[in-house]
Amino acid sequence: MAVDRNMPILIVDDYKTMLRIIRNLLRQLDFQNVEEAGDGASALQLLESREFSLIISDWNMEPMTGLQLLREVRKSPRLKAIPFIMITAESKTDNVIAAKEAGVSNYIVKPFNAETLKAKLSSVLGPI
Repeated sequence: MAVDRNMPILIVDDYKTMLRIIRNLLRQLDFQNVEEAGDGASALQLLESREFSLIISDWNMEPMTGLQLLREVRKSPRLKAIPFIMITAESKTDNVIAAKEAGVSNYIVKPFNAETLKAKLSSVLGPI
């Protein structure tokens, strides 16, 4: 089954440049329906107000980290099934383990390109 290129995607990062980079990479892959949040708390507000089919979040954010956001999403009966991809500059094993234990769907280490993003999206959503 083909992936719905119009599905709503939430990208979360406290760094505006990174939001723009992720949005542009998604656009290259024909995903246009992208909403942005500047931190975990505002992402949760967006998640409460509308439906999303995928969350792509940075790990290192203040005041709520991507890991805290992931845990909140997985605790919520309404949100827990949403695929969640974590992006981080940290490739430490401890971080990967913590994210996996919290229920992350996949993990991207910065820097990354459209091919990497496409591979991770495919592993989570199906062939793109």
